[in-house]
Amino acid sequence: MANLRTISLEHFNLTAESAEHNMKNHLDNLVQNFVGTKEEKLRFQNEMNGFMNLFKRYMQTKNKVIDWNKIESPGDDLIIPMKNLSPCKNPYELANKLCVLKLNGGLGTTMGCVGPKSAIEVREGSSFLDLNVKQIKCLNKNYGCDVPLILMNSFNTHEDTMAILKKYGHSRVRIETFNQSKYPRILKDSLTPLPKSTTQTSLQEWYPPGHGDVFQSLYDSGLLDQLINEGKEYLFLSNIDNLAATVNFDILNHMVETGSEYIMEVTDKTRADIKGGTLIKYEGKMKLLELAQVPQNRVEDFKSIKKFRIFNTNNLWISLPAIKRIIEEQKLSQIDVIENIKTVDGKPVIQLEIAAGAAIEFFKNGHGVNVPRDRFLPVKSTSDLLIVQSNLYTLRDGTLKMNPERPFPTVPVVKLGSEFKDVFSYAERMGGIPDILELDQLTVAGNVYFGSKVTLKGTVIIVANHKSRIDIPSGSILENKVVTGELHILDH
Repeated sequence: MANLRTISLEHFNLTAESAEHNMKNHLDNLVQNFVGTKEEKLRFQNEMNGFMNLFKRYMQTKNKVIDWNKIESPGDDLIIPMKNLSPCKNPYELANKLCVLKLNGGLGTTMGCVGPKSAIEVREGSSFLDLNVKQIKCLNKNYGCDVPLILMNSFNTHEDTMAILKKYGHSRVRIETFNQSKYPRILKDSLTPLPKSTTQTSLQEWYPPGHGDVFQSLYDSGLLDQLINEGKEYLFLSNIDNLAATVNFDILNHMVETGSEYIMEVTDKTRADIKGGTLIKYEGKMKLLELAQVPQNRVEDFKSIKKFRIFNTNNLWISLPAIKRIIEEQKLSQIDVIENIKTVDGKPVIQLEIAAGAAIEFFKNGHGVNVPRDRFLPVKSTSDLLIVQSNLYTLRDGTLKMNPERPFPTVPVVKLGSEFKDVFSYAERMGGIPDILELDQLTVAGNVYFGSKVTLKGTVIIVANHKSRIDIPSGSILENKVVTGELHILDH
């Protein structure tokens, strides 16, 4: 998340108490004027109560930053290399106790799409959602089990997702859904909710409060109790756009053997991951440290690859009964609140969010497992999309795996310019996905078009000057080259 900073309220001349009182009055007015069924009004009221609790915690802790002197690096007993885990001897038994939950609340707006990000086509005509369903279908077939696929939607993605799900009616995969909360954005200058009513309102006035809302929303939906009553004990949670986040029974077996209620998959940090949250030991407990909690004079330390060598992949393994216990003990009311600044109609607004990874400190024996990079393959931009669509990965049973013909295990750095930002422009400019098996780095800027069957190796930089156009001919092989707007090709 960008621009996550705490702010001062001195120029508002508001105390925390008066701000909370003012917010409650506005929320009560929204609830009072809500139009809908009795069940819809009750849900809305519960959501506003949840938001009010979040706002109170924000006001009470907004100027709080972590005490840098208390930070300790987790020892080898708290960050376990995946290669050191014992092989699972009985995956069939564990499979029947497992659920898989995918976070499906995001839109594809970053890549210029309308609708759920999970509907974006990735490979061979299949979307993220298609491939996730296929993963579960193959898992159930291979292990003779009935692992349900659970989708946490948002108000942004629910309607479109439910329409898409109709096509899986005969897939023999049990798919459950529930919605995360819908909270009002806050006007930064007045600390009042942006929506003034619920009858005439814009979706831009509301937001889903981060993936940390998954625990309470799963509980409130009744699905948590249902799964526990069915004998399900474990939940594997990940982002729906991370097609490398598949069920791994060695990790689940490790969770059972160690009696852990919460395991976070972490992986080694690179220079591309300097803003990612990291695990630390703080006041005797495991804790997720996010950039927003770092004092300004320690930001560079936080970004250091040497000091903080791992980051959170958001692949989480969690005990279902423990989720129920922690919610009923109201432990999640202590979870750290993240402030995210956005702009709506030219006005600065605040989104209050929570991270699922931050809950680790409330579970028994929570710790990290350091996994290979090939379990972390998110798609946040068309640059990422190019990588997963290329021959760098093979697709089998809905899962992307590094191509064994890749001569080295690292993922190339790909940076496509603004002309490629949305998927439509990206598709128009790509006559075919280039061969990048031997690519280290690709940088493209300006008005550039690729032909078909292009091969890129080593470091390739393509820059079209202002008002110039570069067409990379079909069948071209570029290895360690710089291509300029005048089509000069130089050794790199």
